[in-house]
Amino acid sequence: MKHTIHRFFYIATLSIVFSSCKKYLNEIPNNSLASTNAITDIGTARAAITGAYDAVQGYYAGNYPTIGTITADNVIFNGTLSQYLQLDQNAIPADNVTTVATYQGIYRAINLANSIIAALPDVKDARLTAAERDRIIGEAYFIRALGYFDLSRGWGGVQLQLQPTLDLSILKGIKRSTLAQTYDQVLADLTKAEPLLSDDASTRNRAQKSVVRALRARLHLYRQQWAEAENYATQVISNAKYALVTPYRNFFTSPFLTTESVFELTFSANDRNTFWNLWYPSSFGGQYTLKPSNSFVAKVTNPLIGGTRSGLVAGTGNNVYGILYNTTTTGVDPSYIIRIAELYLIRAEARARQNNLLGALADLDIVRRRAGLANSTAVTQAQILIAIEEERSIEFAFEPHRWFDLVRTERAGDVLGLTDKKRWLFPIPLSDVLSDPDVEQNPGY
Repeated sequence: MKHTIHRFFYIATLSIVFSSCKKYLNEIPNNSLASTNAITDIGTARAAITGAYDAVQGYYAGNYPTIGTITADNVIFNGTLSQYLQLDQNAIPADNVTTVATYQGIYRAINLANSIIAALPDVKDARLTAAERDRIIGEAYFIRALGYFDLSRGWGGVQLQLQPTLDLSILKGIKRSTLAQTYDQVLADLTKAEPLLSDDASTRNRAQKSVVRALRARLHLYRQQWAEAENYATQVISNAKYALVTPYRNFFTSPFLTTESVFELTFSANDRNTFWNLWYPSSFGGQYTLKPSNSFVAKVTNPLIGGTRSGLVAGTGNNVYGILYNTTTTGVDPSYIIRIAELYLIRAEARARQNNLLGALADLDIVRRRAGLANSTAVTQAQILIAIEEERSIEFAFEPHRWFDLVRTERAGDVLGLTDKKRWLFPIPLSDVLSDPDVEQNPGY
């Protein structure tokens, strides 16, 4: 199996327009397929799923991790471009370049998944086995689920486009769903994906059964369905394929794809992840736009809090920078989507919410001990939940979790001083609101 998904893989039979799959005043919808016959055989089926992964790489190679970090307290603005300053100050206009690109990029991935789900059952090619057909369709359902989950935690309930954009009539009359309805769609897609996928001992950069279960654990955590979150987290933790690696920085050190990763997106020297550029100083050829905050640096370099996770930062004084994305000469850093550490902390929180405090501490301490820390001294439920929140903050400092964690727990006001809950969601792109009467803007924008 070829595991590297190339972002610049062009598919001759798929006419992909690289702008929003949403609707504008064009006669031909963006991201449309050239025809209903675009996926016709095993070659175009394989190319189509590669293109869908390509689209996920597109929004995870910078934009989505940025909106999930700089909006919170671990990362601050250190550059000159106003789009990042707006995010840092939580004063985001509806035409912010980064949020617009993220939103549109996610819908691009969803539309490609839609095309596969719609077309593949009718493909007649003796070379396409039932097992491969199921796998590709299962991967497409997972990609669509991930896309709608990522949209929902950033923008709330969104328009659920479940058919490929073949003509403009498909786009009419689709109003925004509620957050609950959007999460329901994520669950429906994960439920369809799971039986279509299998697990092997080595694949970590494509959707498999355990990857589906991991995203489902995260979904149930966000929905405050504690028993289900615990159940699905346990299923992934119990899989011998996954294990925390030591020392901590080994998971983001080449050659990558360690047992830490449940799902990561692979890049290569010919298919680069340039996200490092925003983190590194000009002496390394970077822009140094995203910078660890002073408060985070104080925590992560405190051996009683950060432990071995101090390896996330380098430099001194006012020139400290983040090195999670560190292959500056080759740009082969992965995008880390789900790590096994997250499943332990999901289960810890779910157990704490169900008053299984000893079980919660056991999972929390597994993550702490990997970082070279002593067991937590938290005792009460409230203390344990704060300890888990803090552990997630350090453990996933430069991955897209901190902002979304504070919003889902309604702690953004207490921690960030952002008491206006209308600012806890990002604005729907202005271009979408102006061009589609069915698109309703989030309150406050």
